[in-house]
Amino acid sequence: MSTITHRRPDQASHPSVWFWLSLVLLFVVAGCAPPPSPTLSTPDSPPAATTSPAQASLPERIQLTPVYSGLRQPLFVTHAGDGSGRIFVVEKAGRILLWAPGEADPVVFLNIEDRVGSSGSEQGLLGLAFAPNYPDTGFFYVNYTDRAGDTVIARYQTSPETPDQADPNSEFVILTLAQPARNHNGGMLAFGPDGYLWIGTGDGGGANDRFGNAQNPESLLGKMLRLDVTTASDQPYLIPEDNPWREGTWDGRTIRPEIWAVGLRNPWRYSFDRETGDLWIADVGQNQYEEINFVPAPLAGGLNFGWPITEGLHCFQSPGCDTAGLTLPIAEYGHQGRCSITGGYVYRGQDQPGLTGLYFYGDYCSGEIWALRHQQDAESQIQLVARSGLGISSFGEDEAGELYVTDLRGGAVYRIEE
Repeated sequence: MSTITHRRPDQASHPSVWFWLSLVLLFVVAGCAPPPSPTLSTPDSPPAATTSPAQASLPERIQLTPVYSGLRQPLFVTHAGDGSGRIFVVEKAGRILLWAPGEADPVVFLNIEDRVGSSGSEQGLLGLAFAPNYPDTGFFYVNYTDRAGDTVIARYQTSPETPDQADPNSEFVILTLAQPARNHNGGMLAFGPDGYLWIGTGDGGGANDRFGNAQNPESLLGKMLRLDVTTASDQPYLIPEDNPWREGTWDGRTIRPEIWAVGLRNPWRYSFDRETGDLWIADVGQNQYEEINFVPAPLAGGLNFGWPITEGLHCFQSPGCDTAGLTLPIAEYGHQGRCSITGGYVYRGQDQPGLTGLYFYGDYCSGEIWALRHQQDAESQIQLVARSGLGISSFGEDEAGELYVTDLRGGAVYRIEE
């Protein structure tokens, strides 16, 4: 399949800025009644990607069932992993809402709007992850930009007496990253199958890796970080013993030991396959290509995903480049009514058996959703399964492995079904 190539006139701008331009048009829908179902038209061929012509094993379309509405710019949906079956939804301005099983109305689990900076551009409360030992400690972690515009990774806590309401005064800062611009802040947090906290960081914003961070071993920006935050609760973090650069150098230069991989532009959303432990990273592109990176388990670090040497599978702003030693994406798509990839999850639930093993991802601008089946010894199969019309800000996973989509523009959450 030929690659779609489309270069916008404003090449210096970041396509993921589109991700937030529509915020000025947002309004809050009163109440929490289920939102209307999105309009789904019959999908056609997927965008340009590394694909196989054999698509028969993938579904032709999915259904998006409305679950929650009346939200203020929802950015993420997740669970606590504590057997409670509760659903947590992150709102960009600084709240986390909680739905208990069988309850129609949410409670406010955490409100830190007073310390979250401007929720314009790509800033705000951006990520949430519950520690593997959350049932014992009540510890969970958030990623937000503060009033100075810098990234803060912080730990909060609940108590057995108030499991549905976290203490906003329990903040324990794990890491602060100075941000030179208001975009490319990353935002995702996730605990891997290794029990460590993984943090995806953007390159600092602007265009063309303006600040030279993605390939800079002394900067934590434009990287995938891996931290031990559970061994010593009185310390911000420890460096895992098997981090690739815990001791040593990178190309003869000193490199920060927190770094697990380099060469990322804005890994807005990534996930671990709960069955295999594989890592999926969707990295937002600049003017032409959005990409999906895949790292099979066991997860060996020390990788270079290429930015800004490459954008997708292509040399960036150069007819040729040296890709030796780079980990190239397994799939990409070009811009043509599309602008910013939103990474998702591999489906491992029980309710939709026809979706098992498929990785779902989408595009914020077009609202399209694709299913991808990765095959180690063959080209990946990709199928466009929905034209949702949603502003897809994130995918999410509940405790049972069922998948969800958050709609930034419409303020709603939908469940993926066959």
